[in-house]
Amino acid sequence: MAEEGNIISNLNLDGPMPNGEDTSPAIGLISQYVKDLSVENPNAPESYQWTEAPDIAVDFNISARAIQPEIHEIELKINVTSKGAQGTAFIVELAYCGLIGMRNVPDDQAHPFLFAEGPRILFPFARRIVADAVRDLGYPPLMLEPIDFNGLYMQQLAQAQATAEATPAGQA
Repeated sequence: MAEEGNIISNLNLDGPMPNGEDTSPAIGLISQYVKDLSVENPNAPESYQWTEAPDIAVDFNISARAIQPEIHEIELKINVTSKGAQGTAFIVELAYCGLIGMRNVPDDQAHPFLFAEGPRILFPFARRIVADAVRDLGYPPLMLEPIDFNGLYMQQLAQAQATAEATPAGQA
């Protein structure tokens, strides 16, 4: 039996008890899903015989919207087009989404999460879907390069700030 003099930690049970409300900031991924997937193979099977390397264009866009006060949807859109001199080999358009739960997070921290950190979390899953779709079209899987979403976010923030400073506030 331990004696009272050997107490490892003082639990301070005589102090005020919390009311049970969780007021600390919290962010979590609730779910992720394919919202839209379009796959086109307009010149198959002739395109399988093309020998020249195609030009591959990859475009992406990020959007976020509030679903409920504490739930937001992040949408990562990826469009991939493969074209050669003979025409379009394939087109893959993906809208991949994640539902994010946010509680007690200030706006100055929520915005970077929704437009930088959230897309960074979703990207590997969207990347796999694009690779599988291209492979299922009959081409070698297309592995998209990693994207520095935090760097892009900071770059766009700096551009927006520079534009705001360059634009006159109004005429007096």
